[in-house]
Amino acid sequence: MKLMEPIVEWQPELVAIRRDIHAHPELAYEEIRTSDLVARLLQSWNIEVHRGLGVTGVVGTIHGRTQNGRAIGLRADMDALPLQEANTFSHASKHAGVMHACGHDGHTAMLLAAARYLAAHRDFDGTVYVIFQPAEEGQNGAQKMIEDGLFELFPMEAVFGMHNWPGMAYGTFGVVDGPVMASSNTFEINVIGKGAHAAMPHLGHDPVMAAVQLAQAFQTIVTRDVDPLQSAVISITQIHAGSADNIIADNAQMRGTVRTFSNSALDLIEQRMNEITLHTCAALNCTADFNFVRRYPPTINDPAEAAICADVAGGIVGKPNIHRTIPPSMGAEDFAFMLNEKPGCYVWIGNGQGDHRILGHGAGPCMLHNGSYDFNDDLLPLGATYWVQLAHKRLSSPAP
Repeated sequence: MKLMEPIVEWQPELVAIRRDIHAHPELAYEEIRTSDLVARLLQSWNIEVHRGLGVTGVVGTIHGRTQNGRAIGLRADMDALPLQEANTFSHASKHAGVMHACGHDGHTAMLLAAARYLAAHRDFDGTVYVIFQPAEEGQNGAQKMIEDGLFELFPMEAVFGMHNWPGMAYGTFGVVDGPVMASSNTFEINVIGKGAHAAMPHLGHDPVMAAVQLAQAFQTIVTRDVDPLQSAVISITQIHAGSADNIIADNAQMRGTVRTFSNSALDLIEQRMNEITLHTCAALNCTADFNFVRRYPPTINDPAEAAICADVAGGIVGKPNIHRTIPPSMGAEDFAFMLNEKPGCYVWIGNGQGDHRILGHGAGPCMLHNGSYDFNDDLLPLGATYWVQLAHKRLSSPAP
């Protein structure tokens, strides 16, 4: 593994920064302490800092030895999750019910290390923007930064993201062409019937039966309407109705999520869900309010940018350790909004099997969004080396 020596020497400092952030997690748009820390460190390394995009976002500008009009962006996320931490190590969350269970603390530390190196050496031509984004966890922080002028204030030809991936071996990367993460969408359906005594159902119109039939019928969209060569998920995660054993309720509420890798599949699913809801409820003498919300688009890598990322990562860990054909994830990522605006690539960096944990897997698997999760600190110099070498490689490649 070919890590950059100055960054390796900084690892104790990087670990301290990462664990400090982990111990003080902050939810979406509340990353005040974290953004203060990021801004303070960037400024200490003589990096120009802009604050306030996306409420708590931070952007650092690092100019190279010459200015040729070229620039790229490197992005890390900063927010934590509303989750109670199960770990008992010394850097566990000090805030009840809030936890860095997705590794954003590590993502922030890796990009800080890369920024420090780039600012100290400035051995590249052009400009690197380091983007510290708030509110990735379901709160559209990337979109908010864009709406606040990210790409107008900091014009760049490409933008890049990275996420740790538990279960992938340390020292490996996942770099795929095209879709890497799915779109994230939610739906809410209020089925309106007519209440009655449960012993006299013929006097009412049962919204629970309508909800049950909708739950079954929606699965036929995936199996009979969507092209079988495309991936799609419809998950009903909530059904709420009724207040007593002997009462047929007036209404029933349903909620859930839809995931796809293409907008065409998503258009079809939304249309068919709406049609099935309308006609199924009508057949059972009920009506329905159908609300479908598109939250995050699919995260789609540009193949040319993915090839550069794979080449850079392969030069660090060896080409056999770059997975180019791994299946994409049905999870979602709001870096997708940035990739809708600029070409770029989102890679996975292996977080290992949990061996780095003091107590192994603790009370549960060392997976994302789990109370026993912790970022693998061995990744810090590796991820930072990748960022630095990606900046060098991309800015020295022919302009698009």
